[in-house]
Amino acid sequence: MSGLAPSPVPPGSQVSPPASAGVLRLIYRAAWWLVAPLAVLRLLIRSRKERVYREHIGERFGRGPARSPDDLAPLIWVHAVSVGETRAAQPLVEALMKAAHPEVRLLITHMTPSGRATGEQLFGDRVMRSYLPYDSPRLVRRFLRAWRPSLGIVMETEVWPTLIDECKRADVPLVLTNARMSERSYKRATRFGRAVREVFGGFSRVLAQTPPDAERLISLGARNVAVLGNLKFDMSAPPELVARGQAWRAAIGERPVWVAASTREGEETLVLRAFAQLNVPDALLILVPRHPQRFDEVSALIASAGMTSARRSVWAPPPVAAGSGADVADPLPASVQVLLGDSMGELGAYYAAADLAFIGGSLLPLGGQNLIEACAAGVPVLIGPHTFNFTQATRDAINAGAALRVDDPSGLARGLRELFNDKPRRLAMSAAASAFAAAHRGATERTVSVLSALLEEEEGEVDAQA
Repeated sequence: MSGLAPSPVPPGSQVSPPASAGVLRLIYRAAWWLVAPLAVLRLLIRSRKERVYREHIGERFGRGPARSPDDLAPLIWVHAVSVGETRAAQPLVEALMKAAHPEVRLLITHMTPSGRATGEQLFGDRVMRSYLPYDSPRLVRRFLRAWRPSLGIVMETEVWPTLIDECKRADVPLVLTNARMSERSYKRATRFGRAVREVFGGFSRVLAQTPPDAERLISLGARNVAVLGNLKFDMSAPPELVARGQAWRAAIGERPVWVAASTREGEETLVLRAFAQLNVPDALLILVPRHPQRFDEVSALIASAGMTSARRSVWAPPPVAAGSGADVADPLPASVQVLLGDSMGELGAYYAAADLAFIGGSLLPLGGQNLIEACAAGVPVLIGPHTFNFTQATRDAINAGAALRVDDPSGLARGLRELFNDKPRRLAMSAAASAFAAAHRGATERTVSVLSALLEEEEGEVDAQA
C-alpha cells in the first residue's frame, strides 16, 4: 500500500485483539475525511518546489477527464502508482495495446507526478491517463462512473480497501498483478485478522511473482492466485537510451565508471563515503537519486563532501528530438569526480555508460530497489543488506553470480575496488547478469493470457445480458 492514504497495515501498528472487519472499515473510511485535506495541503507545499504537484488535483477527487458516453470500446485500466510500477507495467501495456487487444482502450492511473511523467514518456497519447482518486467511497464511485472500465489491473502492492470494495460493487474485475508480499509486510497485515482477509479476498485474481509471495497472499485471503513470474524481467531499455549511454561513455573516456542508481534520502552520504574509500585512480561515480525533488539537495551533498561534480542536464542536455545529434556530449573534464544524474527515465542510459552498478535503497532499511534492469543491461550489481522488497530477485541474482552483497560503505568500496581491479571476474559477472535476466523472462506473455481470458469472460457476460 502506498500513496497518501491511511494504510490499513501501518508500520509499527499494535492491534490486539483486532477489531471487527466492519469497525475497521468504518474507521478507515472516516480517517479519509481527515486525511484528504492534509494530503492536498501536502501537495500544495511540495508544489512550491515542483509545480507539477499543483496540477490535476481535481482528479484526486474523481473530477477530471472522463470517457465520452458514446465510447463503448472495452477499457482496461492499469494503476501504477509511481516510476517503478509504471516501468514494470510497460511490457504488459505494450502487449495489451499491440498483440493481445488492439481494439481495447487503455487508461493508466498514478499517484505521483513522477509516475505520471514516466507514463507520458513511455506511452505518449496512446493511452489515457489520470490520477487515482483518494480511497473514499464517493470519490472512487465517481471515478468508476467516469471511466467505466471493463477490467482493472493494480500493480505489485497497491491494495486500497475502498477501491477493492467499490470495484466489486460495480462488477469491475480487479486483478492484483506482479503481486509481491514481503515477510515483513505479511507479519504486519496478519495483525488485522479477518479485516485483511476481506480486503485481499476482494480481488478477482492475484498474479504473484514467486511461490513465497503466493503463499503469503493466500494466507491473507487472496483467491484465484497464480504464480506467473516478475514482469520486470521483460523490461528492456529502448535502443535510443542505450545509444545515449554509449555516447556518454565515449565522452567520458576510459575511466572506471560506476553508477549508484535510485539512491534514497540519507543514502547518498554513505555512497560518497564509500567513494572516498575506493582508491581507484580516475574513477567516476554517476549518482542518480530516485526522487527528482532531491537533485539540488544531493548536489549540495556532493559539494560538502569536497568532490567536483557536473550535472547531466548541463554537461549533456537532453536531446531536443530523436536523431537530432544532441546525444553527442562534449568530453567530460577529467576533474569531474561525480556526475549527478538529474534526469528522469534514463537509468538504461546510465547503465549503458557504467562498468558496475550499486542499487540504492539497500544500504539503509528501505527494502531496496529493482536490480533487474541493471542485470538486463549486463552490468554487474552490488547491493546492500536491506532488500526485503526484492528478496527473491536479489537472492536469485546473487546465486547466479550476477550480484554481490555488501554490508556497509566500507564493504561497498571494497567490492567495487576488487571488481575494478579484476577484469575477468567483472566480465564473468556481466555475462551472468545478462543470462540471469534472460532466464526469467516470459511473465508478460503469461499475464496477458490470464487477463485476456478474464476480459473475454466479462465481455461474454455483457453480451449474454444484452
